[in-house]
Amino acid sequence: MLDFLLVSRELGVCAAALLTALTLAPLARAGTVRGQIELLEKGGRKASDLSEVVVYVDGVRAPPRSAHATMAMKGKNFIPRVVVVPVGGTVEFPNQDSIFHNVFSLSGENRFDLDLYKRPKSGSWTFQHPGLVRVYCNIHPQMSAVVLVRDNPYYTRPSPDGTFVLEEVPAGQYTLRAWHERAGDVALELAVPPQGEVTGRITLDGSKYKQEQHKNKFGQDYPTPTHETY
Repeated sequence: MLDFLLVSRELGVCAAALLTALTLAPLARAGTVRGQIELLEKGGRKASDLSEVVVYVDGVRAPPRSAHATMAMKGKNFIPRVVVVPVGGTVEFPNQDSIFHNVFSLSGENRFDLDLYKRPKSGSWTFQHPGLVRVYCNIHPQMSAVVLVRDNPYYTRPSPDGTFVLEEVPAGQYTLRAWHERAGDVALELAVPPQGEVTGRITLDGSKYKQEQHKNKFGQDYPTPTHETY
């Protein structure tokens, strides 16, 4: 009887060890993507602050993780001007000004309109589709921002010096992309190893960027400002 119990116990330990190994195996087949971003400004000058660049891995089949972000309206500006959220992520738009703002976007399936409100009120929107969402105020044409919605959790914002790290990326062949408002996006093909890391360097060229005036939420030009109505 004692022998039977000992054998049963050993089999149970082995089964538990095997289950643990199987559970941890997929985690081991992931690598780190590390790199450097450069942004060229007018005249070929290198930008000194790369924090508004977004770096992400395209082609990974992995569900995004739930996340929230905040883009405040203050001093007739969106702060920060660029945020990244996953599909299903929510962005809060608190108005910290004593005047009215009307946040809106006409970006395809992610279009929205939060109507008029002022401090201390806040609006929010949950983004259900991946893509680039351009955000404006229907009253103040100088206010513009971007929400980038991703379909997997492998995205980041680089440090001001342009360095970045993406960890635990599943092994495979993917496209690494870097995006900036004045330069668009640049792609780099890379192979993420089952273990270890791969490095990439991307240069964005914003030297020919020309700002274009956007329309209001009705697709019309903004009226010529005379005095502050709201």
